[in-house]
Amino acid sequence: MVELYLPMFVMFAIVAVIASVMFLGGQFIGPKNPTPEKMTSFECGNDTEGAGSTRLSVKFYLTAILFVVFDIEVVFMYPWAALFKGLGWTGFFSMFGFIVALIVALAYCWRKGALEWET
Repeated sequence: MVELYLPMFVMFAIVAVIASVMFLGGQFIGPKNPTPEKMTSFECGNDTEGAGSTRLSVKFYLTAILFVVFDIEVVFMYPWAALFKGLGWTGFFSMFGFIVALIVALAYCWRKGALEWET
């Protein structure tokens, strides 16, 4: 059983070592010259306007969650579509139920006004 997962654990160990070396190398080897201008907030090349601790609207977070939900939907649908013939009716009805649940969630969010930007 261990021999099945050994290559994966070796890969994780190598990735952890490489990431640690890069992070620590940047911390210890990189030049440090903090000036007041470098320590100010930076936003897309423009000076920031308004308070830095402004709370975002709940709609922003709801839109982000909806994006993740529908992104995951595509992640599940692609393998299903690739193996459609081999899954038979069980696979068809499973995906049908999944899609119905997503449509109900989208209808709920639409009804609650989560997709309205001009309010």
